[in-house]
Amino acid sequence: MNKTIDGTSVTIDDIMEYLPHRYPFLLVDRVEEMNGEDSAVGIKNITASEPWFTGHFPTEPIFPGVLIIEAIAQTSAILVAHAKKQTGEHVKSNIVYFMAVDNMRFRHPAKPGDQLRIHVEKMKSRGFIYRFKGRVMAGDNLIAEGETMMMAVVEENK
Repeated sequence: MNKTIDGTSVTIDDIMEYLPHRYPFLLVDRVEEMNGEDSAVGIKNITASEPWFTGHFPTEPIFPGVLIIEAIAQTSAILVAHAKKQTGEHVKSNIVYFMAVDNMRFRHPAKPGDQLRIHVEKMKSRGFIYRFKGRVMAGDNLIAEGETMMMAVVEENK
């Protein structure tokens, strides 16, 4: 069930419209609890069949931290692309560039079977540049937290 604030469900079909990423690098299964371009919660279900677990680590599978950062960036990009679409602007070629990551901290390992809840909140924006605070939870465990910066490439209205 998608819990939305702005009345729009963001399913995997919508996500594939907003992002150029595809398996295995599409790291958000759905987005819920959206609030305009201000905040959202993305969902990533971690499964044991994902390709990185053959090497990270074979006897103790841990979801790679760099992919957690990417999931935060993708959730932020979906939020921006969705908000732009709602206002009649369209993100060109589904591109929201990941510009920076700051103050990222990993607090608890994420493992197969976990459902990551990726909370993103816009800290500020100027033009098409956005700074987000991200927090990733698995149940009651804080997995990671930090900040990302993104840039949307927007097509001019015709």
